[in-house]
Amino acid sequence: AQKVRKAKTDPEPLPSEVAGLEGRPEALNLVTIYAALAETTPAEVLAQHGGAGFGQFKPALAELLVSVLTPIRDRFVELKDDREQLDAILARGAAQARELGTPTLDAAYKALGLVRG
Repeated sequence: AQKVRKAKTDPEPLPSEVAGLEGRPEALNLVTIYAALAETTPAEVLAQHGGAGFGQFKPALAELLVSVLTPIRDRFVELKDDREQLDAILARGAAQARELGTPTLDAAYKALGLVRG
């Protein structure tokens, strides 16, 4: 949340349309982050927050960021503390990667004329 509050912005309020973000990379970045977290479009974010200053928008973005990332962080901590479950997930991922990658690797070996042992 503190990183969002400290993010560089300009003094102009948010426009009501995406075209108004042209030449305002910092504003575009924050609006795009909000849209991604809210699973919406920048146009919809601007329809909701257009005309507002960053003093209002940044706290809303920070709140959304915390609400989206908290469950992810909680799950990360849970997995970090359960080594057995983490090892099972890693083993499952390795098996999937092996299954998906074997045909490609076989084709590469064949194309290079290498013997696969």
